[in-house]
Amino acid sequence: MTHAKLNSLMARGAEFFGSQSAILCGAMSWVSERNLVSAISNAGGFGVIACGAMTPELLDAEIAATKALTDKPFGVNLITMHPMLFDLIDVCAKHEVSHVVLAGGLPPKGSIEAIKAPKEGKAGAKLICFAPALSLAKKLVRSGVDALVVEGMEAGGHIGPVATSVLAQEILPEMASQVPVFVAGGIGRGEAIAAYLEMGAAGVQLGTRFACATESIAHPNFKKAFFRASARDAIASVQIDPRLPVIPVRSLKNAGMENFTAKQREVANLLDSGAVDMMEAQLQIEHYWAGALRRAVIDGDVEGGSLMAGQSVGMVTKEEPVADIIAELLDQAATALERRVA
Repeated sequence: MTHAKLNSLMARGAEFFGSQSAILCGAMSWVSERNLVSAISNAGGFGVIACGAMTPELLDAEIAATKALTDKPFGVNLITMHPMLFDLIDVCAKHEVSHVVLAGGLPPKGSIEAIKAPKEGKAGAKLICFAPALSLAKKLVRSGVDALVVEGMEAGGHIGPVATSVLAQEILPEMASQVPVFVAGGIGRGEAIAAYLEMGAAGVQLGTRFACATESIAHPNFKKAFFRASARDAIASVQIDPRLPVIPVRSLKNAGMENFTAKQREVANLLDSGAVDMMEAQLQIEHYWAGALRRAVIDGDVEGGSLMAGQSVGMVTKEEPVADIIAELLDQAATALERRVA
């Protein structure tokens, strides 16, 4: 089987990342750490460290540990509402991280310039942002963002309200000629990758497919929950108070999801009483998810913890090495493209 057409369609994205293939791993808190990130980059994809709620000191150590496991490029995902965002950006610059992904909202004032700023005669990092709508995609590119991720509601973790297929149709025709655009959300097989590449995507982002890889440090209980699940088990959280703008999260249904409803009520009451402001309220929600996710991923508490998963979870049926997952995806995509030529 020849991968010539696939390689041609992925060339722009692969060149952007400096990787063999334009397969980007979504940043999954507690999962996307040194072992999984280095394995993905070593296998020809592009791994991304999930900084999440890490302190600058923890991120510093994580980047150093990842560099010890791979000499291939990898990126770091930073959350825009992190109270020490600019310190985290400095840590990335210190390590000459090639790509920074900003998630969780529009980049705060000065953050784009800080990420892209040259340091000691060397170019700054390339910046990737999420575009949940065409208007925001245009605004981000005007602001200087180097690439976009178009992620639909089928994804795991924090999600928007629109499906991947719709976002791709809206954004790719308008934006793919300006910057590399990577499609994410619900992708579990190579045939879908081929379709988005033919629509103009520079590559794709997958998270759920890698969460249970051999190299993933996720607890065996966490992985077994994924193997048992189907697409309909990955549900989105419900917002109970319109005054508290909580970004929905897609996870496997369990007691932890129900506990989140109670947490929202608690935070909403604090907001009403003036005990916290909106930023603090949102940070409390983020800290809830970080703690719940850790209980599931690290401790194996699959009932009380958070099992963040995309709707492609039904395609995760066994533990296998990252290299095998990537090879299978590329073979499937190449085969699909060959059929269309024939």
